[in-house]
Formats: sequence, structure tokens, C-alpha cells
Amino acid sequence: MTSGASSGKVYLVGAGPGDPGLLTIKGKACLEQADVVLYDYLANPALLRFVSERAERIYVGRRGRGRYQKQEDINRVLIERAKAGQVVVRLKGGDPFVFGRGGEEAEAVAAAGIDFEVVPGVSAAVAVPAYAGIPVTHRTLASMVTVVTGHEDPSKPETDLDWTKLAMLPGTLVFLMGMKTLPAIVARLMEQGRAADTPVAAIRWGSRADQRTISGTLRDIVAKAEAAKFEPPTVIVIGDVVRLRNRLNWFERRPLFGKRIAVTRPESQAGEFTQVLSTYGAEPVVVPTIQIVPPDSWKTLDEAIRRLGDYRWLILTSVNGVAPFMNRLRAAGKDARALSHLRVCAIGPRTARELEVHGIVPDLIPAQYQAEGLLDALGKEAIRGTRVLIPRAEAAREILPERLTEMGARVDVIPVYRTVAPTAALDWFKEEIESGRIHMVTFTSSSTVRNFVDLMGGAAAAKRLMEPVPIGCIGPITADTAAEYGFSVAVVPEENTVPALAEAIVRHFAGSAQVASASP
Repeated sequence: MTSGASSGKVYLVGAGPGDPGLLTIKGKACLEQADVVLYDYLANPALLRFVSERAERIYVGRRGRGRYQKQEDINRVLIERAKAGQVVVRLKGGDPFVFGRGGEEAEAVAAAGIDFEVVPGVSAAVAVPAYAGIPVTHRTLASMVTVVTGHEDPSKPETDLDWTKLAMLPGTLVFLMGMKTLPAIVARLMEQGRAADTPVAAIRWGSRADQRTISGTLRDIVAKAEAAKFEPPTVIVIGDVVRLRNRLNWFERRPLFGKRIAVTRPESQAGEFTQVLSTYGAEPVVVPTIQIVPPDSWKTLDEAIRRLGDYRWLILTSVNGVAPFMNRLRAAGKDARALSHLRVCAIGPRTARELEVHGIVPDLIPAQYQAEGLLDALGKEAIRGTRVLIPRAEAAREILPERLTEMGARVDVIPVYRTVAPTAALDWFKEEIESGRIHMVTFTSSSTVRNFVDLMGGAAAAKRLMEPVPIGCIGPITADTAAEYGFSVAVVPEENTVPALAEAIVRHFAGSAQVASASP
């Protein structure tokens, strides 16, 4: 998927209807390889996290946020960048060839002699109704579906749509980009004989956390849309299948539907949390505030591994420390057998699972998944006079080694990774917070909090930005750090795990909804 330096390539990539999880595997690979990405208003900006930091991002959508708004300008940029030898991704909402002007862009690129590929996306025509609980076809209700543009090229001398045939077609009609012309669509269909009581649904921002759906009939849908102040982007579904929504509305009934939750974990570790949040119906917004990088030198760890026989305890205080330690163990020509004489302690179940991947079952997991819990558990062991190895982050709380030393142990703390702030700009995330589109920001370590504050412009700026936004923290230590910066910590689970944090978030918003419904 790479190009030579003398010849670039253009990928027309469908971003899907809005849910980042609906991006195709090939589309993700294109974004990862891109030198420049041109994205539009309908492409979820969360997808840009797959783009390399070195790549240029160019907004070409509406609403005045970008420089290139005319199709001719977009075509010109695609051609110029590809001719300069770059891999260019044109990221388009839905599918590039379904009312997305992708055909025009492909024509322009082909005419310029540029190599290109089309990467289809999940079309809003079928995905958005599905997220509203409406199947566009059904064995007993609709044997065909017709997808129609609600916004024809204004330069055409006359319409290509045969409203007489459209009104008489059996099955389902799906109009894309039809919100502004909804009154005309409804009027023409009824004029040509479509029954006024035909069910209609309008779905705005389908498949995203801010999806809204209104249902009615041809007779009243315009009035309902005006009362709801519906605006584009909206998909309009007309036909008997709309009646199934009452039974099949799965997406909007999940407990965190409508909530966009920011996840500040490193990109490589965000998967578990985002999956759990998505299961509850939230839209996770991944905004990494830390990166895990190796220490400046492995010399100290390599020396400790050579002297493994001197140690009695091996304590892993984070999942991040397991792989670096085991990798250096293998680099020394050893494997898990070299640890057979050690008592191995993992701070929590996630770290324990990572150890088990390497064939090691921990001897000890504390009931409380933090340093204090480890100390309580180790206090019941014969620690005095033993030597303890703690491979951990370069910067971390000192309570564990200090207390173990007080208990008579000889403790070697060796850095096996560092946490640093990412270099990518987070202006887009500030805009999301300021627009009220982030309903909670979560932190899973004190370093994620501190780096977040730095990335937001310092303590004063971060506090001001976060005043209206509740905070969820994985445990009391992280919560204390967030409170030090004046953040409003709303959620701290009893158990320091990602699943427990997600469950606590569900309870928080359920309680907020109950309070809101009880208010006069």
C-alpha cells in the first residue's frame, strides 16, 4: 500500500456512516500509510487517530472549517499531492460512490494519470436505518429498497427523478441528503399517489452517539421535523419497515447511548476500555495523553537479570512492565524457567493475565489493586531479609519500595518503560469539549491526568476547560491527582479495573437520568 518516491497514489476511502467501528480494515490500513488525508464533515474525526503523526490532515468539508470547499479545489489537491509522490487518502463519509462525489474525484485523478484505488465504505443508506432499528428490506414488508438523492446537482436543467414511479414503487425508499428538501419530497410523493399514512423516519447523525430519530407519516413528518429542529445530515426512510422500529430499536436503548466518553489511555491499550464502553452504547473518543516508550538504557535491568538468583520476589506493578521484562529475559537467553525460584506478585488481574501469556501464574494478587493493597498482602509474607525486584515505570509512586524497605527487604527498583506525552496536537479535542460533545473524560493513571493538563495548556487552562465535564478515574490515587488540578471527579469504582470503571460510569449516568426525570 506504499508508493515509490516518484509516483504517489490516491485512495478514495469510505469512512462509513459515523460509528468509528464501522471503518473497514482496509480503510484503516490506508489511513495508517497516508502522507496526507483530506477528510470531510461527514467523516468522524475520531478516525484520524489511525493517521500517522507525520501525515498532514486537511479538512475539506463544509461549515467554513477548511480551506478547500469547492470540488475543483479538492481534485486539484489530490492530484498535486499524488504527483509529488505522496500517498493521499480522501476520507469520505459513507461510501465514496454512493452520492459522495467520489466518482467525480476518481475521474479527475484518472484523467491526470494518477494511480488510485477505491476502498468502499459502509453506506449510510443501510447502516443508519439499521442503527435506528429499521431494516430496509424485510421478507414480509419490503422486497426491494430504492436509494434516492435528496439533493440533486443544482446545475441540472431538470430533475432526473421520476416522482410518479417513485411514489408507486413497492418496498422502501431511502433518501440521502434530503433534510432540506423534505417538504418537497413529501409533497411530490403524496401528489403522485403515495398514501399519507405511509410510515416515515428521519435519522440524524445515524450510528453516532448523538443519533436522533423521529418517526411519523408522510402526513406529519415535516411538522415533526420542524418541531424537533432537525438539520442535516439526516437519512429519511419511507415505507412499512419503519413500523418495526418500536421492536428493533437496539442502539438507542443501551444504557450509555448518546454519551461520548474520552479515553486517555495509550492507543495500544485503549482497546479493552473502548470495547466495553461501546457495548454499553457509548461512543469512545480515544485521545491518548501518554505514550509508553523504553527506558534510556537496559543496562540496569540486564544486570538484574544476570543476578536473578539473588532475588526472592518479583513484583509487577503495571501491565506495562511485563512485556519489557520478559523481552529482556529472552534477550539474555532465558525464559520463564529462570523465574522458578521467585515468588511472583501482580498488582491486579490485568497484569496477572499478561504474565499468564508468558507462562507465569502469579503467586500473589492483592485484594486492592494498588500499592497499598500490595503492602497489605506482602505484610503477611516473610519479607524481612529478602531481596525484591520491581521492574516498573521510570517515574512512579515511591510508597511501595519505601515501605518494603522499612519492612526489612532489600529492594531494587528498575525502570523498564517511561511514559511521555504524545506529540500530536489536540486542538480538535479541545473543540469537542468546548462544543459540549464530550460527556465524560476518563483517566486510568496519574500520568494520564498530568499529561492531559500539560496538553491542554497548563493547570489553569485545563481547569477552565474541564469545569462542565465530569471525570471518571480508575481508582482513588488517580482521582486524587485529578482533584489536585480542580477537576470534578464524578466516578471512582470500588475495584481498580477497566470493567469496573465502565460499570460505574453506567451507574453515574443512570443516576443523572433519574434525577433529571424527577426534577419539576
